[in-house]
This record gives sequence, structure tokens and C-alpha cells, in this order.
Amino acid sequence: MAVPKRKTSKSKRNMRRSHHALGSVTVVENQTSGELSRPHHVSPDGFYKGRKVVLSADEIAEELEKKEAAPKAEKKTEKKAEKKAA
Repeated sequence: MAVPKRKTSKSKRNMRRSHHALGSVTVVENQTSGELSRPHHVSPDGFYKGRKVVLSADEIAEELEKKEAAPKAEKKTEKKAEKKAA
């Protein structure tokens, strides 16, 4: 195993570490809410590039209710049409 011949000086150690610093985070203003967020990421309210891409739990429940209600309404109209035809 390789072993260093001399102790690395503070100067050499610090010069080596000069590139280890973290860069600053880039943020952009959200179009819909004006909130700051990372570029190319979905905002906390579910928008990406000005359109809704992620639904909240409440919105999912509303859509499910609409889908369940729609077939029931169609069946009622079909039954009414059958009664009128008979």
C-alpha cells in the first residue's frame, strides 16, 4: 500500500480542497403562484410550465365522483328512452 513520504502541508491541503465548495442553487419564479422553485421541477401546487400536472387528493376524489356519477346519469336516460319506446 502506498504511504506518503511527507506530511501534506496546510497550504497544499487547502489548495486541493478549493474546488470542493458547493455552488449556489438556481431558482426561478413560478408562473402561477409567484413562488420561487427549482427550474424544470414541479411546483408545490402541482404546476409545471403553466399547466396542472399533479392532482391533489381532493381533486382526485372529485374526479372519481364525477366519473361514478356520469354512468348513472346515462343509464337513467336510457331507461327513460326505453319506456317511451314501449
